[in-house]
Amino acid sequence: MSATETLIRSYYDAFNAGDVEGMLALLTEDVAHDINQGARETGVPAFRAFMARMNAHYREQLRDVVVMVGENGTRAAAEFTVHGTYLATDAGLPEARGQAYVLPAGAFFEVREGRIARVSNHYNLADWIAQVGG
Repeated sequence: MSATETLIRSYYDAFNAGDVEGMLALLTEDVAHDINQGARETGVPAFRAFMARMNAHYREQLRDVVVMVGENGTRAAAEFTVHGTYLATDAGLPEARGQAYVLPAGAFFEVREGRIARVSNHYNLADWIAQVGG
C-alpha cells in the first residue's frame, strides 16, 4: 500500500472512530476543503468548525471505502458508502427526525509532504433529501 493510500485510509479510519483531532492531524495547516455543493473553506480551524457542525446534525459511518492513488502519490480519490442518521435539523434542509440514510459518495484529495492539502467531497444532495423525506 502506498503512503498516500495509507494516509487516506487513516483519515477515514479517524472519521469512522469519531476522532476529529486525528483527522485534523493528517491535514496541512492551509488545507482546502471543498464542501459538496458549497463553498471552499481553508485551514484547519475552518475544518474543525465544519466537523463540529456536521457532528451536531449527523452521525455517519463510511463503509466499502475504495482508495485510488495517482502515479506520483500527490492526488487520490476515494469512493465509499455513507450510512448515516440525521440527528438535528440543519439550516435550509428538511426537518430531522432521526432518519436513516445510505448514500454513495466520493472525495478527491491533493497530498503535499505526507499530509492532505485538499479534500473535495461529492454526493447527490437530491438523493439524500429524498431519503430523509424532504
